[in-house]
Amino acid sequence: MHRHRSFPDVLAGGMFILIGGAFVVGALGYELGTPTRMGPGAFPLLVGAAVVALGLAIVGKGLVAGEVISFGPVPWRAVAVIVLAVLFFGFTVRRLGFVPTTAVTALLTTLASRRVRPLTAVAVAAGLTVASTLIFVVGLQLRIPLWGPWLVF
Repeated sequence: MHRHRSFPDVLAGGMFILIGGAFVVGALGYELGTPTRMGPGAFPLLVGAAVVALGLAIVGKGLVAGEVISFGPVPWRAVAVIVLAVLFFGFTVRRLGFVPTTAVTALLTTLASRRVRPLTAVAVAAGLTVASTLIFVVGLQLRIPLWGPWLVF
């Protein structure tokens, strides 16, 4: 009987193990406390251990019962547009303000797909901008100006 190994599962599981392991190592630098009075390092330690366990299960599945998966072509246009959008947001949110930066970022990421129509992209960008403003600026009271100095005259 020939078993297939799933390289994507093994790779994903390995990433989980690395990230969870980093959380565990980082948590050990804080006080763990006791089970009844947990310290600041207890929760990250537990989450890190759970992520490591999940990663081990994924690696095991990939080695024992993997599926042969063929990858299609990488959508480089979408990757480039999304990276550009994230960089745009990071470099301009303080100067343009939260609303216009979020709108442009959402519009760019929506247009990364070739299947989205321009009117749909504008509607999604508007909805995400309103939702993000309500969540981050109004709800969480994030101290970012709605309109930045580049737009205020």
